[in-house]
Amino acid sequence: MNKSELLLRLQDIEWDDFEVKDASKGLPKNIWETVCAFANAAGGWIVLGVSKQGNKFEIAGLANAEKMEQDFINTIRSKNKFNVLIIPKCKKYSIERKIVLTFFIPSSEKKPVYFNSLQNTFIRTASGDSRASEHEINALYREQSFGTMSDKAVPGTSQKSLNRSSFRNFRNYLKRMIPDFRYNSLNDKDFCQKLQITKNGKLTYGGLLLLGKNLAIQDKFPDFRIDYLEIPGLTYSDAELRYTFRLQEQENLWEYYFALFQRLQIYADNPLSIGKMGAGIEDNKQMNALREALVNMLIHSDYFSPIKPRIRVFIDRIEFENPGSLPRPVDELLEISISVPRNPVLAKLFRCAKFCENVGYGFDKMKAWEKGNQSVSFESCVDRTKAIFTLGEKLQKKVTEDAIRNNSENVPENVPENVPENVPENVPENRLASIIDLIKNNAEISMLELSKVLKVNHKTIKRDVQALKSKGLIERIGSAKGGCWRVL
Repeated sequence: MNKSELLLRLQDIEWDDFEVKDASKGLPKNIWETVCAFANAAGGWIVLGVSKQGNKFEIAGLANAEKMEQDFINTIRSKNKFNVLIIPKCKKYSIERKIVLTFFIPSSEKKPVYFNSLQNTFIRTASGDSRASEHEINALYREQSFGTMSDKAVPGTSQKSLNRSSFRNFRNYLKRMIPDFRYNSLNDKDFCQKLQITKNGKLTYGGLLLLGKNLAIQDKFPDFRIDYLEIPGLTYSDAELRYTFRLQEQENLWEYYFALFQRLQIYADNPLSIGKMGAGIEDNKQMNALREALVNMLIHSDYFSPIKPRIRVFIDRIEFENPGSLPRPVDELLEISISVPRNPVLAKLFRCAKFCENVGYGFDKMKAWEKGNQSVSFESCVDRTKAIFTLGEKLQKKVTEDAIRNNSENVPENVPENVPENVPENVPENRLASIIDLIKNNAEISMLELSKVLKVNHKTIKRDVQALKSKGLIERIGSAKGGCWRVL
């Protein structure tokens, strides 16, 4: 940051990577909190010798800048103060004949960064420094494994842990859509090894998430799901119903991709134009933007986080939110093409299927959504990242009409919430078979016991049992508490 850039920043309010401190009486006590917060985020500038009056900055200057600079550097490099070595960049400016010091604190590769004790872990929130919660500290610890987990072998798995239907569909898709793909002719074992679906006879985390059996995934990622809701309002609170459509749980990420993309396509405005030869040409930019956001979310999610990837369709916007922060500031990723996927194996597999052209963040492709009063924005904090697609009037009308139709068609009055009348066909059959086996062994087993044994939430078990009853495979005899199950 040169002097002109500094003066430009001082004309604005503080940003999440820029903080001023008066320091007229020496180094402020809270300066170490800011050092931690910047090191735990994407880095940032600390400016000493500037005071803040409301939303305006005034040059106060420093009486003994050389000593203050030395004290700051000695402390920040001391092994007794911080748990990691931080090497700042220092610059000194003369503004209005007053000395101002600036220090750039780089993002640390090893997180969390704290001083004195783990309790002194700070993060940036709303242009300020906040003490990190236990959840946020755990998220920072996971960031140390960014990009390293998806190719690791999963204990207790083998090629038999693959969902046979999903794996066969994946192979057939590559043969049909990319006939010249160089691994199409390999047998299944070699094919899996080449694409890092397996490693040393075991599934990799990437292979498990994309093509694994749901029970095998749930064993390593409890309550695995991609949460998709369509909410008939501008916020949760103003919606008359909690939601008008909720995507049913899928077997793995391969199945989720197609189910989600099929649903999202209805919200893309793809106008037709007439080409030179008089043929109709469909403009797929918006649909491609949504697909890029979907793939981006699936590739870069932190699946070890208790937060779940989710998509929310409100009346005026679509939000894609995934657990895990970005490896660089959003502004930097928007300006340069960078390829740092959180899950490289997932990125490779999606790229092989031509769902994405590269393994970067695809911000430029998502920006193709912008037309008229429609826009795209991005947010990132210590434990999550969000892409927000605002909808124009035409699409808002479409969303509203779909919400009304879904409400009338899919939420009959006599059906309890979250138990659909017409059970979808894509409920994982292996889990249904497991429920039948458990009922055979214990006819009095409860819904809660089923959810604990199968490691899925109560609502999912409730839906699965409804599916089995609808198919005529089981029935309930007696009351919910005193009765029992019978396999038909």
